[in-house]
Amino acid sequence: MLKIVSNTTPILSFIKLDRLDILEEIYNEIIIPETVYHELEQGKNKYYKDIAKENWIKIHKVKNKNLIKQLEIYLDRGEAEAIALSLELSADLLLIDEKLGRKLAEENRIKITGTIGILLKAKKKGIIKEVKPLLYELIRKGNYYKKSFIQMVLNYAGEK
Repeated sequence: MLKIVSNTTPILSFIKLDRLDILEEIYNEIIIPETVYHELEQGKNKYYKDIAKENWIKIHKVKNKNLIKQLEIYLDRGEAEAIALSLELSADLLLIDEKLGRKLAEENRIKITGTIGILLKAKKKGIIKEVKPLLYELIRKGNYYKKSFIQMVLNYAGEK
């Protein structure tokens, strides 16, 4: 089984869409560090799903505290733990959206994808019919994407 680690934003995005089923169907199991779990728990008001009840999402404690401290110079705690956990577990993939976090993960030879990459994969696998309505729902619910990026994604998805 593939080892998939996630940062907060991709999971939160699918909670906003009320489509955690997409993540489960594509990846079967996702591993999150404790801080990511706590960040998701903080969102209890507007967008919330009790992640502890999702038996396919596993919560792990990160052991390498020194690496977390080094990464926290540039990143927030959740991103730092997600990258550290990916390295500890020799993860096959890290789900992360934030630009600097993605860059640091790639510098550490961690394969990455983000919310939009997951939506594109879901369309390719036939889990969803269109990316566009979900993309625009994310934007309505606070996710930000540059117009040029949105157009590139829709072109790639074969949507207008």
